[in-house]
Amino acid sequence: MLIPFLSTAQYPLPVFDIQGHRGARGLEPENSIPAFLLALDSGVTTLELDLAVSRDGQLVVSHEPWMNASICSRPDGTTIAQTEEMKYNLFQMDYAEIKRWDCGSRGNPDFPQQKHRSVSKPLLRDVIIAVEEHIKNYTRYEVNYNIEIKSDPQGDHLFHPDPKTFSELVIKTLDEYLPLERINIQSFDFRILKYIHQHHPDIHLAALIEGEKTVAEQIELLGFIPDTWSPYFELLTKEMVAEIKLLNPTSRPHH
Repeated sequence: MLIPFLSTAQYPLPVFDIQGHRGARGLEPENSIPAFLLALDSGVTTLELDLAVSRDGQLVVSHEPWMNASICSRPDGTTIAQTEEMKYNLFQMDYAEIKRWDCGSRGNPDFPQQKHRSVSKPLLRDVIIAVEEHIKNYTRYEVNYNIEIKSDPQGDHLFHPDPKTFSELVIKTLDEYLPLERINIQSFDFRILKYIHQHHPDIHLAALIEGEKTVAEQIELLGFIPDTWSPYFELLTKEMVAEIKLLNPTSRPHH
């Protein structure tokens, strides 16, 4: 997905879409505002992020719908065990409580170069406001947002709302701050993609793919051809690319 640059003289249009996965989590705490701003300064063209929902209906930028024991600490600074992290369910916590947790000071053992910084899980709206302000004052070019809605049938009403409620909450928030042409919504949950395709057909959708089903089988389950086909990279083969092109010459395999 190419983006509209505000200053093509200073920033030539890129050939590839360069995405900052969870911001720039190799150098800053994942899915944090500092990570997204560093990604902008590093020249990404799309910010990738994940969403959860708090008990009071706030969209929280978080990869898991709970506190990750590897990176998050209680408000008093103590840690939690891996076996109990799912008890700290964001969907059962008001955002005021979520915000008190520190998910950056300890760093991430998988990313030794990551800066240790005290950060909380931000709200989606606060991320967008910070990013758009940074674009206006510093980077001077617009980026797209690749937003993953994290849900599955087993988690409905336990770790997140039902697909309709979750989707409408996301779209309502995005519509307040961004033009739809700069937004891509991705999900492993085909129920989310089906709902948005039916009720908000102008939104760019990406199907996240895992498992061993063929492209044809996945398309049959989904019920339509998405804008972007996004398989786990180890699943991507020349045969898969050829099959996608036969289904729709404009489809773009993405990994």
